[in-house]
Amino acid sequence: MTARTRWTAAAGAAGLLVVITIAVLVWLGTRAEPTAPNPNDAALVARGGAVYAQNCASCHGGRLEGQPNWRERQPNGRLPAPPHDASGHTWHHSDKDLFEMVKHGMPEIVPGYRTDMPKYEGVLKDTDIWAVLSYIKSTWPPEIRARRQRMNQRQQ
Repeated sequence: MTARTRWTAAAGAAGLLVVITIAVLVWLGTRAEPTAPNPNDAALVARGGAVYAQNCASCHGGRLEGQPNWRERQPNGRLPAPPHDASGHTWHHSDKDLFEMVKHGMPEIVPGYRTDMPKYEGVLKDTDIWAVLSYIKSTWPPEIRARRQRMNQRQQ
């Protein structure tokens, strides 16, 4: 192999590396952080399931079932953690409201509301909150997801 052939091969390999690097950077740049839940994004749902298991399941249940008697006030005047499956009322709230409830806490949304649920601002990134909401929504039946989509469109 001559010096010129080695140089040409090296230049070609370097050029290919540059093209691959640019392609990867462009692809990463198009994967913007979510600003809404997406129950059809498998990676986001998987991430949400992991975040939910670590931060939410201890109260809301490993299967989204909530705490027993979630509609009845406890002796301290607070309601138990509601379910997030289709039997609960989570799906009655818009995506924006759910995000705000998780990030800022219920008392910021409904002044005077007493709850055991902490706010997650400074604990979870916005992306993680959207991921959890994606995970929860992914478990709802199609008719509830369709109703939610109509509700969210009305609130925009």
